[in-house]
Amino acid sequence: MSVENAPLQGITLYSHADDFRSHWIRYVLAEKQIKYNLIIVDEEDEDLASLNPYNQLPMMIENELKLFNTAIISEYLDDRYRQNKLYADAPMPRAEQRQYIWRFEQDWMKLADIMLRHPDTLNEENRVKAQKQLRDTLISLTPLFQHFPYFMSEQLSILDCMLAPIFLRLKSMGIELPAQHCRPIHLYCQRIFSRPAFIKSMTLQEKNRYGMSLAKA
Repeated sequence: MSVENAPLQGITLYSHADDFRSHWIRYVLAEKQIKYNLIIVDEEDEDLASLNPYNQLPMMIENELKLFNTAIISEYLDDRYRQNKLYADAPMPRAEQRQYIWRFEQDWMKLADIMLRHPDTLNEENRVKAQKQLRDTLISLTPLFQHFPYFMSEQLSILDCMLAPIFLRLKSMGIELPAQHCRPIHLYCQRIFSRPAFIKSMTLQEKNRYGMSLAKA
């Protein structure tokens, strides 16, 4: 289905077939059990540019509302559809969640972009530098995954919806975490990847590409 022929009723999500930001929103929708129209497109799609000034994915349309910032889309969905809440309602923990999202976007996601956006043309020196930086950061933050089943929480939150698609792609980025030292992260990944909503959120391309990671969950 092309962008210009998109359904006008309900939620329509324009998503890349294999992209951690698109996957983040698809996972939010799956955990909250929200029905939506999925349109798989590339960021180079000419029709997308007519709807989105930044020509980026994901993009969501509901009635007259158009959103194309991943953090804004996720928070809107959680406020608009109250079932299976992912954001905290209280101001302090909600502000902490937003701050973590900002930090992950500035640090982890920018590094993931370096390794995943154009891997065929990526300078080897830049690849190695980004791999080392993300790997070292994850190793240093392993204790944060040690005491709770989800990221610093007893319950699944928006932070897990954001992190899980990145963790699923670690091997594609050439990142291997030491099994023993990072055992809490490996257990965390198994816990998230085995959730029915996470599997449901994946496109066919993602299931084919990351099937081994799911099989270990």
